[in-house]
Amino acid sequence: MFKRPSIVLIAPEIPGNTGTIGRTCLALDFDLVLIKPLAFDISEKAVRRAGLDYWKHVRCHLFESFEDFLVKVAPSLEQLFFFSKSAEKNYYRAPFSTNSILIFGSETKGLPAALISQNQERIYSLPMYSDKIRSLNLANAATAVAYEVIRHIHFS
Repeated sequence: MFKRPSIVLIAPEIPGNTGTIGRTCLALDFDLVLIKPLAFDISEKAVRRAGLDYWKHVRCHLFESFEDFLVKVAPSLEQLFFFSKSAEKNYYRAPFSTNSILIFGSETKGLPAALISQNQERIYSLPMYSDKIRSLNLANAATAVAYEVIRHIHFS
C-alpha cells in the first residue's frame, strides 16, 4: 500500500504534535498513519495550526487499531521500525529503506507493551545523554528519525 516512508502514531494524545509530524511528513513526502483511539478530533484547530495551511495536503490515513493497519497494509517485517526510550539499539544503526514504516506510541504511554515484547529485534531509541529528562517530545523524535531515513535513502 505505502511505496514511500511513513510515520505511524499509535493513540496520539496531543494535537500539536500530530500537526507538527504531519507537516514533517508533507515536507519529506512521507505518509502519516494515525491509529485510534485519538485523544482529539482530527479536524481540531490545534492540529491544523501546527500543520499550518499545509494540513489539507498531508496524506493522512486513519485505522481503527494497529491490527487493522497490519491487515489492510500488510507490511513486511523489514519495513517496520518501532521506537521506544527503553530500547537498547540506537536508530543510527537501523536499516531504513524507501518504504520504512516508523512506529511511535502515544506521548504519555509510549508503545503498547505487547508490541514491544513481540518486536524486540525491531525496536530502536534515540540517544539521550542527560538523566534530567524522561523522554524526547514525540514530534521532535519522529522528525529526527524521519530525517535519518532521508539520509539513508538519498545520501548513503
